[in-house]
Amino acid sequence: MQKTKLQEIIDVIDDRTGIPSGISHFMGEDIPASSGWHQIFGSVAMFMILVQFFTGIMLAFNYAPTPGLAYDSLRYIMTEVTGGRLMRGLHHWGASMIIVIVVLHMIQVFIYGAYKKPREATWMVGVILLLLTLAYGLSGYLLAWDNRAYWGTVVTTQIAATIPGLGPYVSRLLASTGDIGVVTFARFYAAHVLLLPPITMMLIMLHVILVRRHGVAPQVGDELLPKKKFFPEQVFKDTVAIFIAFAILFTLAIAVRVPLERMADPTDTTYVPRPEWYFLFLFQTLKLFDGPLEVLGTVVFPTLAIVAMLAAPFIDRGKMVKVSQRFVAMGVVALAAIGWGGLTAAAVKSTPPQKASALIDFSGPTQWMQLKSGELSGIYFYKDQKCEVCHNVTAGSVAKNGPNLLGTGGRHPAAWMLDHFKNPQKGNPNSAMPAVNLTDDQMKDLASAMAALTEENGDLVATAPDFATHGASLYQKNSCAACHQLNGEGGEMGPPMNGLASRRTEAWVAEHFANPEKMSPGTPMPVYAFSKAEMDDVLQYLFTLPDKAPGK
Repeated sequence: MQKTKLQEIIDVIDDRTGIPSGISHFMGEDIPASSGWHQIFGSVAMFMILVQFFTGIMLAFNYAPTPGLAYDSLRYIMTEVTGGRLMRGLHHWGASMIIVIVVLHMIQVFIYGAYKKPREATWMVGVILLLLTLAYGLSGYLLAWDNRAYWGTVVTTQIAATIPGLGPYVSRLLASTGDIGVVTFARFYAAHVLLLPPITMMLIMLHVILVRRHGVAPQVGDELLPKKKFFPEQVFKDTVAIFIAFAILFTLAIAVRVPLERMADPTDTTYVPRPEWYFLFLFQTLKLFDGPLEVLGTVVFPTLAIVAMLAAPFIDRGKMVKVSQRFVAMGVVALAAIGWGGLTAAAVKSTPPQKASALIDFSGPTQWMQLKSGELSGIYFYKDQKCEVCHNVTAGSVAKNGPNLLGTGGRHPAAWMLDHFKNPQKGNPNSAMPAVNLTDDQMKDLASAMAALTEENGDLVATAPDFATHGASLYQKNSCAACHQLNGEGGEMGPPMNGLASRRTEAWVAEHFANPEKMSPGTPMPVYAFSKAEMDDVLQYLFTLPDKAPGK
């Protein structure tokens, strides 16, 4: 029978490389008759690792691996690069999913007893791969260089420093003997990008070789049943599982926004650091031990858990039994799940709420930070007066009873708007708009806000957080602009408000409001008796201002 041209090409490639024969041998390998859906996790884990490698490479094309620039480049990726937010979402949620899948894979192997002789080395390599996935999460955590990443890494390095005898050396290795800085960042980046990937690839290859050498572990009583081929039945099941896993990952990347907090601020001691969810159990464990006993939670118990996992094939040397009879194994898994779940839940429950300013997503529109205090104050009154009931402030939105207010400043001068607020029927006798119930100064702020709304500056009304608009209204109400410049506007008797976060702490500023003479002897600034809620909003507003006024 004459060969087709395609077959001739395949034969040539096979003769030169052996790749087609290798694939055929791989797909045609015999597997136990009992193989099925419970053995899909290994293939899914390998696919997820490839997704992490691919998305990591795509992010690296636009990522600047130095502090400060790393933050700006990541923000650029998420706001300007086509598909950038999707790539970061896939990489972020993929990091969590791969840990879940690897853990499920190891639970399946443990419950079925597939770590027993002669598969001890296969299991031990799997344990090391699990530790590597955690190391990826640990090393990649700092690379966003936002406050969350910075302070989470501070906690991690402080834990590492408590290792008896080795603590100082580990701190020097991580370059964390002082502040977290450029060298620390460089070493975490090198580990995440240059060190861990080749080690991972080599261990995966070794793991696959060992699985192929010893075969898939059959269930008890399955040894004498006829074998089946890996292709097509198991390949189909693995493919379906991979499709489902990727569909979940893609949905998370699209639907759940990965936030980017403000740039790392080593002076922000009020920030509440928290690790990623998969390290919360360890974080909570540390709270159970104080003083000299702290080393139990940081080093001893985690090390014992890792040693126990590695030693499982040598501890359990009994004969294989049916999975339905492996009560001890299922009990160990259940106890571990209860312990991990309980500690994680306790950590989540005990987490104090972050300040509203710490929850700003800097990967989204932040044009409101560039507004003058009167313009931002006007947005507060726009919301307070329920103007959105009759007016839209976004381009292309469905028309309401009143006109869209974008571009109002180009259509009407401030004097016209003030007259309209006081007497809407004067200019339009058919208008159903009631008179605005604000003071003259508040109406001036509202007019300033309307004049600032353009199609170019985004949806300021929707994106400006409530604490900032309320804080700006209090700033205006107390005539702070008479003495201080803010975003290029105001007096010069007092220091400018831009860059306040780099000069003072929130506690200092709060005390200065309550007792100016104590903090700045000779100052003409009066006492401001803010309520706690008002103080929080003013402080958070001032501490989210850009370091420099726009245009400077």
